[in-house]
Amino acid sequence: MDERNGGTPKDGRHEQDERNTEGDLRSDGGAGTHGRGETEEERADRRWQELLQEIRVAQTGVQILLGFLLTVVFTPLFHELEQTDRTIYLVTVVLGSLATGALIGPVSFHRIVSGKRVKPHAVVWASRLTFTGILLLLATLTSALFLILRVATHDPYVPWLVSGVLAWYLVCWFALPLWVRARYSNGD
Repeated sequence: MDERNGGTPKDGRHEQDERNTEGDLRSDGGAGTHGRGETEEERADRRWQELLQEIRVAQTGVQILLGFLLTVVFTPLFHELEQTDRTIYLVTVVLGSLATGALIGPVSFHRIVSGKRVKPHAVVWASRLTFTGILLLLATLTSALFLILRVATHDPYVPWLVSGVLAWYLVCWFALPLWVRARYSNGD
């Protein structure tokens, strides 16, 4: 908007026509836009900001989990673990490290390609890295829970309990969002 002419857009369109509400197109026919009245660059900017917010949540959790896992090896109890439990621990640490790498990857990706006019492509690749990180985080949490419950209880029901928690993660992280997407999306 141009403040000098009373707040109306420079090109004569009304502010109502500029709103990016879901499903609205610009009054100019929406040329080069997506369903929100955005250009490809505007859409990439919005998607990048949304992705950063999602990554912040996941990064914090995976970094705290990995930090905790890295300290376990220095505790006296670690040296008393059976070889199977040590193997599960090593797998868990590697999974946590891979998850951390995938979830921090989009930040590095953005730094390296910033200003090169490839943001739409960068958003796609950063999204893929983030989804990979979420899958690796799922594996890390499942493995860590399995190890902790094995060491804490030595009970035969541990795999069943871990399977139940894994099923809960799958419902919350994938099944419910996919169901909502299928039920409420308009085919986009």
